[in-house]
Amino acid sequence: MIRLFTLFLVGTMALTACQPVSSTDSNGRMVPRAYKISQREAQQLPFRMLDSVNALRGASSLTPLALDAQLTAAAATHSRDMQVQNRPWHFGSDGSSPVERASRAGFSGTLLGEVISETYETELETLSAWMAKPDTRRIIMDTEGRRMGFSWFQEDNGKIWWTLMVGN
Repeated sequence: MIRLFTLFLVGTMALTACQPVSSTDSNGRMVPRAYKISQREAQQLPFRMLDSVNALRGASSLTPLALDAQLTAAAATHSRDMQVQNRPWHFGSDGSSPVERASRAGFSGTLLGEVISETYETELETLSAWMAKPDTRRIIMDTEGRRMGFSWFQEDNGKIWWTLMVGN
């Protein structure tokens, strides 16, 4: 009897873990459950994104990118600024362009592009969405790329503002 109860308990726990990753809002519409970035994940995220980007670049025989502190600082500033503006776009609240932000952060190379996103999805789901669009894929896969900056800002409600910059 104890074995049967244990099997039932384990089975119930397993099924509970298989709940959908969404819930409903006050109008009954499905709302995705937010991906919450933990403190531990926050330390790993830049390296997971770098590894993922470099795996994609490697599959196309492209030179791998290296994380760049200045581009990452510019990306972090822009992610926070997009949240303040409450819109995903490439211009800062002060009218600055990606090139200006990279320069302000001390990046002395050439900025090749910036990709951004406003989402509740993980960094890998976001990278997948970027790779599905020719304009953002072109930036990530730029043959001249050697440096990458990557950062995000997560709101209390789970919304994440992602920014990835590529330079050389």
